[in-house]
Amino acid sequence: MRRRWLCLLLLTVSAIFLSAAAQLPQVSPSKAPAPPTGNINLPVSKAKWRVLNDIKTGLDPRPAALFQTDERPEFVRDLFRLQWRADDPIDVWLVRPKIAGKLPDKAPVILYLYDYTDTGERFRDNDWCQRATAGGYAAVGFVSALTDYRFRNRGLSKWFVSEMPEALGSTTHDVQLILNFLAQRGDMDMSRVGMFGMGSGGTIAVLAAQADTRISALDILDPWGDWPDWVRHSTLLSPEERPKYDSNEFLARISIFDPVAYLPTLRTPNIRLQQMLSEPVTPPMAKEQISAAPPFRATVVRYQSPQDLFKAWQIAGLSGWIKQQLRPQPVKEAGDQHHVAKN
Repeated sequence: MRRRWLCLLLLTVSAIFLSAAAQLPQVSPSKAPAPPTGNINLPVSKAKWRVLNDIKTGLDPRPAALFQTDERPEFVRDLFRLQWRADDPIDVWLVRPKIAGKLPDKAPVILYLYDYTDTGERFRDNDWCQRATAGGYAAVGFVSALTDYRFRNRGLSKWFVSEMPEALGSTTHDVQLILNFLAQRGDMDMSRVGMFGMGSGGTIAVLAAQADTRISALDILDPWGDWPDWVRHSTLLSPEERPKYDSNEFLARISIFDPVAYLPTLRTPNIRLQQMLSEPVTPPMAKEQISAAPPFRATVVRYQSPQDLFKAWQIAGLSGWIKQQLRPQPVKEAGDQHHVAKN
């Protein structure tokens, strides 16, 4: 069992190490309805990506479409298709817990957004869904813009980093509109909303928490950030393409999306930043800037290796910390301190 968990963890963490080539679609069309394919010359978006909380300009939410329902003894898993942009439908997995064999009237909910290399295939995994919903928590999974099937209609020269303002800004809008969808359902406890983000998904989670105060617990693993150091030293960029990104023009385009700028004043009540020091995509200097940015009430945990991260997850699980934050909490005493742990 330990060997199986370690393999799963290493596979998850290795997603951060992949290059842009990993964005090629990997989800079988037979498993889910394929989004419409079209010309790579997509309509020019009027959305204001740089305004993190503007979810009206250029966005036209359509009614949610339910494509698949799968009921298990421990949970009910639904696949919805949501859309508010032309040619960019979003598959959203909503996994609701069963308590004593029944769905609760309202369940606290956690959003999961992994790195840009992710395919979302994990949301089909029954074991993942069972762990994510354990304790009576709903789980919501989706992929970011310019990821997997949301990348298919783009030109070969474009990828997540080249279109980073759109990728980060539009997915930040997606999170807020997904929260609106959940609130309209009536069976989610919107006073207890958490979000887990990993890699580029961690960066988006910070931006979403800045834009939407409904997120009350934020758990981020190896977020990208501190853009000048990141583009200059990240292993994700090849020496040939680095000059294009290490330029004043590109840095000016992405400066508004730097989590280092938002973390110090983030109003989210519960924040945990996890960093794996051996993870190469975010360089050491950027890691230092990011780890120094969260407010004093935040918890910062730094792991030397994937094995150390695995040991921590063995104790509490991937979502153990965030679930604990979403439980009814006693009033905190004044003078709570910023906590830094090293593994």
